[in-house]
Amino acid sequence: MLYQLFETQRALMSPFAEFASASAKLYSHPLSPFAMLTPMSARVSAAMDLMHRLAKDYEKPEFDIRSIEVDGVDVAVQELVALEKPFCRLLRFKRYSDDLEVLATMKDQPTVLVVAPLSGHHSTLLRDTVRQLLKGHKVYITDWTDARMVPAEVGTFHLDDYIHYVQDFIRHIGAADCHVMSVCQPTVPVLAAISLMATAGETTPLSMTMMGGPIDARRSPTAVNNLAMNRSYEWFENNVIHRVPTNFPGAGREVYPGFLQHTGFVAMNPDRHLSSHYDYFLDLVRGDDDSAESHRQFYDEYNAVLDMPAEYYLDTIKTVFQDFALVNGTWVVDGVTVRPQDITTTALLTIEGELDDISGAGQTRAAHELCSGIATANQYHYDVQGAGHYGIFSGRRWREKVYPEVQAFIAKYDKPAAEAAPSKPARRTRSKAT
Repeated sequence: MLYQLFETQRALMSPFAEFASASAKLYSHPLSPFAMLTPMSARVSAAMDLMHRLAKDYEKPEFDIRSIEVDGVDVAVQELVALEKPFCRLLRFKRYSDDLEVLATMKDQPTVLVVAPLSGHHSTLLRDTVRQLLKGHKVYITDWTDARMVPAEVGTFHLDDYIHYVQDFIRHIGAADCHVMSVCQPTVPVLAAISLMATAGETTPLSMTMMGGPIDARRSPTAVNNLAMNRSYEWFENNVIHRVPTNFPGAGREVYPGFLQHTGFVAMNPDRHLSSHYDYFLDLVRGDDDSAESHRQFYDEYNAVLDMPAEYYLDTIKTVFQDFALVNGTWVVDGVTVRPQDITTTALLTIEGELDDISGAGQTRAAHELCSGIATANQYHYDVQGAGHYGIFSGRRWREKVYPEVQAFIAKYDKPAAEAAPSKPARRTRSKAT
C-alpha cells in the first residue's frame, strides 16, 4: 500500500514539476516579457527551477563515456553488453582508435572487472571510477537491474545468486587474466565468490581490490551498521519490504523500494542537503552556471535510485550485519562453507577512507586476517586521509591519490606487466595517508 501511495503522489506531482520547469524558463529567457517586466524575475525563475528538481522523477542516468584519453590520444569508447542476466548486465567499455601504437598499448593493458554496489543507486554512481580506469585498463562493470523492472515470474534473487553472478562474470572474462575491484557493498559477496572458486580448485583472479566495504561490520560501526545490527530481522521484513505496484513489469515482486532508501540517504545528512539546495538557488540567481550544473549532475545521480529484491536485501542484513557469517566462518553457500583462507594465488589490496561514514575504519582491512592463505608480500592496504565514502572512488582524491595506487597494484600482478618491472604499489599492509 505504501508503494502505491508513493506512486500516486509521484503521478500527481508530475504536472506540477513540468509547470515549474516551464515557469523557470519563462522567467529567465532574455526575450520573455515575464523576465523583462517582473521584479526579481531571476529569483522567481530560480525558485521555480528548484521546485522542479525537488518534484521531478529521476530516471536511471547514462554512463555517457564517449571518449577517453590514452597516452595523450583521444580514443572512442563504446558501451557494450558482454553478458546479460535477469537481474544484471555485464557491461564492457570497448575502446577504439586508428592509432596503431595506441591500439597496441591498449591491447596489452590489464582487464578489470568493477563490481558495482547493489545498494540503492545505479552502477553509474561509479562513472568517475570507470572513466579513470579506462585510461590504463580494459574495463567491465556490473550493471544491476532495478528489481521493479524484472517480472515476478523470473523468480527470486538472493545473496547466493549475487555470488553466482559474480562468479559467472569472472569466468566469462577469464579469471586468469582478470583483476576484480569491488566498491562498498559487494566486497563481501565478491570475497565469498572468489573464496568458493578457490575452494573448488578453480582459477581465481590475478588480484582483488576492495574499497570501503563491510567485511567486518563490527569494527568502528557507523550509523548504517548500527541500524542493521540493532533492529531485528523481522523489523526489516515488516517495515521496509513492499510489493511493486501494477504499473511496472515487476508488479507483485517484493522489494526494498528505492524511494525508502533515498529517504534514508537524505536523513543521514539533512542539513548538508538543505544547504546544497539553497546554494543552488543562489547560484541560479547569480548566474553561476558552472556551479549550478555541478549541482544538477550530482543530484541527477544521487536522486536516481533502484528497488532491491527483498530476499537479497534481507539476506544481506542477516548474513553481513547480524550473523557476521563471513568473519565467523559460518557462511554456507550451496552446502559449501565460505573459506577466504583457501585463496592463495590472488593478490589483495584494501582501501579505506579516513572520514567514511558508511563503512568504518578497519571494516575493509579485516579482509587481510581472513585471507591468511595469501602470502603477506602480496597483501596491501591503503588509507586515504580526508576522504569520505564517495571520495575513495570518485572525485579528485580518487583520481589523484587512490587511482595511482590501484593502477600500480594491478600492474604488479598483471601477467604481461609483471615482466616489465611495474611501479611500486602501496606499502604492504601499512596505512598510507594522502
